[in-house]
Amino acid sequence: MSDTALYESSAEVLSICQSMNDDLEGLLHPVTGFAPRLRQICQNQLAEYLENGDGRTTQEELDLLRLERDTWGLLQAVMPARKTEGPPTPTARDLLAENPYTPTRTLAQAIMHASPLLSELVAVREWLQETAPPPQHPEATTGYWKFTKHAVMQSLRIGSGGARDGLVKDMDPDAVNRGDGRMLAADDTNYEKGLAQALYSYVRAGRVQEAIELCRKAHQPWRAASLRGSLLFQWRAITNEKYEDDAMEEDLSDAWEGNRRRQLWKSTCTTSRDKCKPLPVARLFIDAHQPNVSEHDRILYSALVPTPQTSIVLKTACRTWEDHLWAQISVVVEEKQSTEMLRVGGSFWDGGLAAVETGVRVLSAEEEEAESEEWEKEVVGSLEILKTVATQEGPNAQHPFHFSQLQIILDRIGPLMQNFSDGIQNGTYSQSSFEYTSLCRFFAHLCLFLQMIDIPVPPMATQVILESYLQVLEAAGQRDLIAMYAGALGDNAVERYALFLVSLELSADITERRLALTRARDHGLDMDRVAIVAAERTMAKALDHLGVLKGRLPSIIAMQAPPSEAELFLLRSIEWTTFTEATYDTALEQTNVILRYFLGSGRVQVAQRLLVMLPLELASISEPEERATEYLHYRQFFLIWDTLERVVECQALETPQMNRNTRAAWLEDYRSLVDQAHDQITKLLTSEWLVSDVEGGGGDRRRRELIRIRQIYVPELIIRLHFLLFASRTQFPQNLKRALELANVVADSRYKLYEDFVNEDGRRLGDYLGAVRQAILGGLEGGGSDPFRIISS
Repeated sequence: MSDTALYESSAEVLSICQSMNDDLEGLLHPVTGFAPRLRQICQNQLAEYLENGDGRTTQEELDLLRLERDTWGLLQAVMPARKTEGPPTPTARDLLAENPYTPTRTLAQAIMHASPLLSELVAVREWLQETAPPPQHPEATTGYWKFTKHAVMQSLRIGSGGARDGLVKDMDPDAVNRGDGRMLAADDTNYEKGLAQALYSYVRAGRVQEAIELCRKAHQPWRAASLRGSLLFQWRAITNEKYEDDAMEEDLSDAWEGNRRRQLWKSTCTTSRDKCKPLPVARLFIDAHQPNVSEHDRILYSALVPTPQTSIVLKTACRTWEDHLWAQISVVVEEKQSTEMLRVGGSFWDGGLAAVETGVRVLSAEEEEAESEEWEKEVVGSLEILKTVATQEGPNAQHPFHFSQLQIILDRIGPLMQNFSDGIQNGTYSQSSFEYTSLCRFFAHLCLFLQMIDIPVPPMATQVILESYLQVLEAAGQRDLIAMYAGALGDNAVERYALFLVSLELSADITERRLALTRARDHGLDMDRVAIVAAERTMAKALDHLGVLKGRLPSIIAMQAPPSEAELFLLRSIEWTTFTEATYDTALEQTNVILRYFLGSGRVQVAQRLLVMLPLELASISEPEERATEYLHYRQFFLIWDTLERVVECQALETPQMNRNTRAAWLEDYRSLVDQAHDQITKLLTSEWLVSDVEGGGGDRRRRELIRIRQIYVPELIIRLHFLLFASRTQFPQNLKRALELANVVADSRYKLYEDFVNEDGRRLGDYLGAVRQAILGGLEGGGSDPFRIISS
């Protein structure tokens, strides 16, 4: 699975779970729920890296993926209990009041169910055991202390009293713990050390039964018995519990398991022998505090009996942050269960007949609540220490995922999200760091998961986190996924997805743009609103880059350069609002803005390209009137411009080699085009082209742009028409009169066309008057002395 597949798989899970329509049970399902699915995605990616790694994946990156995987596992461990209520269960007091012989395991379960915090801690401990490293396996052995036994037997044969070279004289399990300095043979010592380490790794993984079986295979049944002492006592025949498997209940109704005297076993493990003076049989149990006992055995039994007394020894084996968390939670759980059993009283298995006769202790509701609050404060305090605990292996306690795991356990989801959001904003989590992508992916999906299961999170933090992940997706080229995650931004969703569409710039063709816009609708966004905002933001970005129209009027005679990228960006901004009829009104408004810019900058050819991109339906829009009129005026202008280009093309067709028929046909076309240009331009000049809009709404900028357009094109059209008529006088003599009549239109105070002439080259009113003078002189070409004869004739 590549990084791309990781993004896509996560999005697929999000899509599936969002379609569950508030199905809380489905979202929290232990296998197909949201968190388990994402955990499996991380696991698959991790497995692929480990199996097919190319050597470029660092240990830090593997640790990061493992932590992300495990954090989703933690969320699955604690969230179901926080969001759902299980069936009511009897308390330990209820069970003992009904049956004082209730086994300790049943009581421990009742104590756990009665405390939500204790239930969560047990779930967290199980999660830590599930994610623990695979247990070690010691080398196979063919007998019990084989090498030591051989040496002892050899000593007996030669009559040296059964011991030599400092080896033990006896073969009982306590032989090396008597304080006489004697030891096992080197090979047996190494095997015992390896066995103890392997047993600890099984206990750390919560697999005590497998550890017991390993002891049997190692020919040490006494050690198996000592490990079995850690198991709580259970006897189904005398409990009121109901079991789903009736057949199993029937088969085991008379069997019991676990340790009926676990409290005694626990004391033996935690109390100094010099003080308790245990019976010889108790020597099978190894004192976790006894300095004569090997370090590895002390650690093993400290793990089996996690108490404040043994925690010092247990923590010496903690190398990773997870080890420290497991040790701390194990101590808390063990102590809470033991304390509650002693506080409740009335149990035959802990206090004998005297406890039964004394009965169950009852506390008031106020006392119960006060004790519960005090205990919860102690738990929080003990876990807070883990923020700064030193680790020997793996990521440290300050790693973002370790911090997140601790906050999740402490049910501080809101502060956790705010902390990460603040870190993004203040630069604590830099986009250049290798862990930024994974953290953004995790927290973005965590936000969405919490939203789906109705756990409140700070809205502003959610906005920042989702925005950061959208940037990650954009940087990774995951365009197809942007809409899905942008849709979770609530009120900002439209704006954010529109900004993504703007970021596509010129890299996407119109088909890709249409598809990207359609995804907005597929993920619950208002597609029309997204299109409008995308067009607005695109236009604003392009116009900011192009700058404000000002300065001298541009030349429209010189050869036009190809459109720049900024001009193309502005040109294509109209695409967003032309995909559906619902946005045509906005498209019309934006078309006018774009045309004002291009015409005001003299880019007639680029403006003409815009018309080709527009749907024909825009011309039929009549409201608001000033907007519709402005657009029709632009179309009127481009129609004229096209006619003028056709006239030029027709003029170029004249050749001396034309025969009579060809020349007659050409003259007819030429006459028709000239007449058409004359009629169209005259109509434009006498119809207050863009004048009425100048007086309308739209602000000073629009007004200045419209005036600028008139100053560019009104003189240009007048002069072009004049020279067109003057140049065609030899073929059509009446056109000279029409050219002179045009001067009357320019001078007419009703139209005020003379105001559009400015004091710039090619647009001076004097230049036009000079052309008129030339036309008057042209009237004398046929003879006569009256220059105005051509007008009156």
